[in-house]
Amino acid sequence: MSWAAAPVRSSASLARRMDGPVETALRSLLQRALAPSHLEVVNESGQHAVPPGSETHFKVVVVSGRFEGLPLIQRHRLVHSSVRDLLASDIHALSIHAKTPEQWAEEPRVDPSPPCLGGSKHDPLGPGKRTPP
Repeated sequence: MSWAAAPVRSSASLARRMDGPVETALRSLLQRALAPSHLEVVNESGQHAVPPGSETHFKVVVVSGRFEGLPLIQRHRLVHSSVRDLLASDIHALSIHAKTPEQWAEEPRVDPSPPCLGGSKHDPLGPGKRTPP
């Protein structure tokens, strides 16, 4: 069986074998709204300054025929509208990779997420900024 024909599942769940409630809800909402042919839901909270076991930072890779003919901003809006309640309550950051089946067939991968720079709570002027004299 080829990767493209594999069932929709979360790469994070394959590694841990147990999804948290937010990750499970995120996956369920995306599956229901977008009927993806490929879906990856990755909890990246552990790469950020949050307590262990947090479910606040996610990356999703969504491949759906619903994205055909839509510009990237419209695809992101579809994803956002699908998970609106989670974004308002539980999810602090959501990285979205929204592709059509044709795009996924041409390039069936996404780059790894960059490391967290710590954000403004560690550097009052923002990441990479110099402190004033």
